[in-house]
Amino acid sequence: MLKEERFDYILRKLQADHKVLHTELSNDLQVSEDTVRRDLEVLAQNGLLIKVRGGAIPHSPQPYTFNERIGIHEDDKRAIATKALSFLHNGQTIIMDGGTSTYALVKLFPPSLQLTVVTPSIPIAMQLMEHPGVEVILTGGRIFKSSQVTAGIDTIRMIEKMRADICFMGVCSLHTEVGVTGPDMDEAAVKNVMVQAANRVIALVTGDKMGTAEPYKVCNITAMDTIITDDAGLSLALPYQQLGINVI
Repeated sequence: MLKEERFDYILRKLQADHKVLHTELSNDLQVSEDTVRRDLEVLAQNGLLIKVRGGAIPHSPQPYTFNERIGIHEDDKRAIATKALSFLHNGQTIIMDGGTSTYALVKLFPPSLQLTVVTPSIPIAMQLMEHPGVEVILTGGRIFKSSQVTAGIDTIRMIEKMRADICFMGVCSLHTEVGVTGPDMDEAAVKNVMVQAANRVIALVTGDKMGTAEPYKVCNITAMDTIITDDAGLSLALPYQQLGINVI
């Protein structure tokens, strides 16, 4: 089998199974595991997959810009946001990242809710401008126009001075071994500081993001104490529950 044919087989299997293993590919392709590792390295260097111990997993399927993401899985994100409402109480300080799932959550805030929201997200801050009971702290820094968030050292320094009850984080990619990852280095660094600044971390994630990875590490999977997901995500919950994470 030609190298290009092996690449095509690996990518088709990855799309179908959401992971590939060295041993299985070696048997399927009738080549050594060293050859499989070299093939995966080439595909990883071309941005077609993420290498993990024993094989590879796909990238997250999400488009890059906020405006592209906001209309995708809209009903699932609303259902996830509805579940997340039960964790909110008057008097809390919460940190929210710039994900479209967290944006769906703030759109459901009841008028009677009284708390403080710290966020780098311009859409979230704008959504809460007219809310009668929510104080909004928009972190400073350079604006990333595509994702409509602030990022950089000024954002990080501001969040480091905060202490929040909960960090609600919309997750780009979630994997039991790789952890929480994202496609942008600066945004991943901001999310990492958010995790450290909160007493607990709740991930809001649609099922298509579970079992995927991106290049930049946000935190280990065990930094999450709760994952709120949709029906597709619930079917993938067991490996996360075995790590002691609450999945709802």
